[in-house]
Amino acid sequence: RNEQGAITRVELTDAAGAKHRLLLQNGEQGAVWRLADGKAVKLGTSDLFQPLIPGVEITPFDVQMPFLYWPDATLEKIERTFGRPANVFRFGAPPAYAGAEVAAARGYLDTQFNALTKTELLDGTSRVLKTFSLLGFKKVQEQYLPKSADYRNERTRNKTRLVVTAAAVNLELRAATFDPAT
Repeated sequence: RNEQGAITRVELTDAAGAKHRLLLQNGEQGAVWRLADGKAVKLGTSDLFQPLIPGVEITPFDVQMPFLYWPDATLEKIERTFGRPANVFRFGAPPAYAGAEVAAARGYLDTQFNALTKTELLDGTSRVLKTFSLLGFKKVQEQYLPKSADYRNERTRNKTRLVVTAAAVNLELRAATFDPAT
């Protein structure tokens, strides 16, 4: 975390062996940078909806989840999700997302653990465009981490399952590790 919120570095390797690196700053002034030709390039709103790697349904928007910081949030209801009660919130997209297909997001927060277990990205008619479902989590050094999750494109019905096979927690990292310039 920094003074703006959570900040995350992501490195993925595609099937061809190419590395894809991103830096995601969350918070009210969130941003995403992608490493391109050795330089950090800040992504525009439309770029947030492009796959992290070709053929994968996960986008920078999905990983960053900026809707959690959108100011237009309302509690819709309490609903059972995956057999557990969840507070269902609707987050209206701010003006910066006016050109994007996503007009709102719906988040399901487990009432006991306050953990996000499901999200739905909605278009202007409240039709579900994409669904994220947390399938399982695991406790590692007193910290709960996602174990597996599904990202489903509801238009194409394509799905990507993310499975976390290893994680390092409680690392001491220099602040420069999360600076876009480095």
